[in-house]
Amino acid sequence: MLQTIEAVIDEHGNVRLLEPIQLPTARRALVTILEYEPSVDLPETALLSEPALAEDWNRPEEDAAWSHLQPEQSS
Repeated sequence: MLQTIEAVIDEHGNVRLLEPIQLPTARRALVTILEYEPSVDLPETALLSEPALAEDWNRPEEDAAWSHLQPEQSS
């Protein structure tokens, strides 16, 4: 199972996880270095997933499935 954990890496390369984790055995990990300044508007993951979600959500079948939650339009 893949798991993503947020961490901070100091200027000496020391990694500090921002939440505790429990692993049954030692595991390999990949580290992606991000810009230090966090995005003010939206989390990066929301921006990256928007095209994939829009492809699924912006379909006539989805509109029909959720139409009962839309306010009625007066004619």
